[in-house]
Amino acid sequence: MIQETRPPEPDWLAMTAGELIAYREAENRFRASAAARAFTGEPDPDAVIEWRELALPGRDLPVRVYRPAKRDRTLPLVVHVHGGGFVGTAAQSDWVNGHLAVRLPAVVVSVEHRLVAPDQPLADAVDDGWDALRHLVRDAGASGIDPARAAVFGESCGGLIGALAAIRARDAGVSLRAQVLVNPATDVSATMLDHGSVAEHASTPTLGVPVLRLIQRLAGTGTRALSPLHADDLGGLAPTLVVVPTHDPLADHGRRYAERLAAAGTPVRLAEYPGAGHAFLSLPGVTPQAEAARADILAFLLTSFAA
Repeated sequence: MIQETRPPEPDWLAMTAGELIAYREAENRFRASAAARAFTGEPDPDAVIEWRELALPGRDLPVRVYRPAKRDRTLPLVVHVHGGGFVGTAAQSDWVNGHLAVRLPAVVVSVEHRLVAPDQPLADAVDDGWDALRHLVRDAGASGIDPARAAVFGESCGGLIGALAAIRARDAGVSLRAQVLVNPATDVSATMLDHGSVAEHASTPTLGVPVLRLIQRLAGTGTRALSPLHADDLGGLAPTLVVVPTHDPLADHGRRYAERLAAAGTPVRLAEYPGAGHAFLSLPGVTPQAEAARADILAFLLTSFAA
C-alpha cells in the first residue's frame, strides 16, 4: 500500500498554474489519507459516511454525506463547506461532521466545491455552495431531510461560501435555522489584508500572508460582491455563531462580520478561542481547543433545531 506523505510547501507567490494543480492534488491525497488522521482526527464510529453526486444545473457536484447509523425519522440538514480556497477536500472534516451527524442527529452534507484556480474563479465555488443548499432543501423528502430545519456551516473560505449561501437563502425565501462560521474569510476585496489581525499574525503554521495574497489573486473579478463583510444588507439572516481562533490572520474578518451582523439585527454570538490558530477545528490531533469548539457548535445547532 502506498503511504501518502504531505508535499513540501511551495513558493506561494511564484508557483505556476501547473505547479498549483500538482500541489493541490498531492495535498488533497494526503488530507484524505489514513496518515492524515493523526492530525485531522477519526470520524465518529456510529456515522455512516459516503460520497454522492448532486445533479446540479450544468454539472454533477460531489458531496460527502454523513448520517447516524441508527435513524427512524426525518433529520435536520447541515450543509458544510470545507476550508482551503484553492486546496482542500471534504474528507479533511470527517471528525467534526461525523460527530455532528450522530450527536444532533442530522444529515450533514459537505460540499466538494470547485477549488479556486487561474481558470476557476471564487464565484464558481460560491455557486456550488448555494446550489447545493437549494437542491438539498428542495429534494429534502427523498433524502430523509426535514427542510424546515436546515443550517449552513463553513470553515475559512468555506465560511465565506456559507455566509453568502445564507444571504442568498434569505433573498430566495429559503428559511435557515442557523449558520456557523469558523475562522471565516469574509473579505476577499482589495481590503482583505488591511485588517489588524493580518499584520499581527502574518506568518503562522496554518496560514500566512503569502497564501492570502495568492487567494486574492486567484479569486477573480467582483471580489467585493463576493465578500460577505461588504454585503449591503445583513439583516434577517439566520442566528449565527462565529468561531474565531485568536492567533489567526483572519481573526478580524470574523470579528468585524459578527459586528456587522449584530448592527443589522441578526442574532449573533462571537466565540473566541485564545491561542488557537487558523483551521484549528480541522486539526483536533494537534489543537486541544478543537474539541471545545466542536462542543460549542453542537450545542448551538441543537438549540437552533429545537427552536
